[in-house]
Amino acid sequence: MSDAPALPATGREWHLLSRPHGWPEPADFALVEAEVRAPGEGQVLVRNEYLSVDPYMRGRMSAAKSYVAPFELGKVMQGGAVGEVVASNAEGIAVGDRVLHFLGWREYAVVDAKNAVKVDPEAAPLSAYLGVLGMTGLTAYAGLLRTAAFKEGDSVFVSGAAGAVGSQVGQIAKLKGASRVIGSAGSDEKVELLVKEYGFDAAFNYRNGSVSEQLRDAAPDGIDVYFDNVGGDHLEAAIGSLNRDGRIAVCGMISVYNNTEPAPGPKNLARLIQTRGRIEGFLVGDHYDLQPQFVREVGPWVRSGELKYRETVVEGIENNLEAFLGVLRGDNTGKMIVKL
Repeated sequence: MSDAPALPATGREWHLLSRPHGWPEPADFALVEAEVRAPGEGQVLVRNEYLSVDPYMRGRMSAAKSYVAPFELGKVMQGGAVGEVVASNAEGIAVGDRVLHFLGWREYAVVDAKNAVKVDPEAAPLSAYLGVLGMTGLTAYAGLLRTAAFKEGDSVFVSGAAGAVGSQVGQIAKLKGASRVIGSAGSDEKVELLVKEYGFDAAFNYRNGSVSEQLRDAAPDGIDVYFDNVGGDHLEAAIGSLNRDGRIAVCGMISVYNNTEPAPGPKNLARLIQTRGRIEGFLVGDHYDLQPQFVREVGPWVRSGELKYRETVVEGIENNLEAFLGVLRGDNTGKMIVKL
């Protein structure tokens, strides 16, 4: 094992104590001290510097069968993280390297080297690898270009457009020749951000009235693509404005994540028959083959400033839970990051 400074005996990590019913409560979680152990063969010890909190984590707090195993009760939770290697027992990764991995919600993580991706802190800020150049960015890229089969000239509607994924979807669509990009957000400040900073052609505050009416006003000629982060009334509105051969990519449905009763579905699904429209859900994990192409295309846009991004940064692992709840409330503008 390569030389490293003396390591602390313990580090803090977040455990799930009980499965939330409805909105998660602080009593469902605990911040505990855990032993920091040396890496085994083929492993590295990482001091996490930035942690990601994301809406999908709410689903993993439930025991319901899903596309990924639920968090285990009484055990540390997981999520995206980037940090510095402080001890290495693996070929190809040295002390001092920065790596991206999936053992967040903790200060120190022992990571199998095969699950750690080296990142370059000179090419972009470390936090960017959790967002604009990480899973968040690839979600936007794959969902728009592959699932929704975006093509030049399409009119695109994005819900939750001031969030980390949505803001990137709209900008990529503009950079690739969309005829019109419309976004919805939950405050007038976010609406202004979408138009003035991210270059959306139109945006509206969904709290200010009927989503269907506001979308019709913003897209009088209809939409060809809807990127869904919200579900509910937004999905119904998008179906109502869908043009012939329109495509809907379902990335998330944050409006229903904390419901304790099933939410009613869109009442206008029959319209898909007239429009020959299609709805398709997707998971970013099915599209990692696009990662090299994504970095090649989007990296230069980020470096040149053509693709802008925001981060909401919360300091301290003790505030990790509050940052996560903030994502569910929509407190963040862009990617929610916890800095340790």
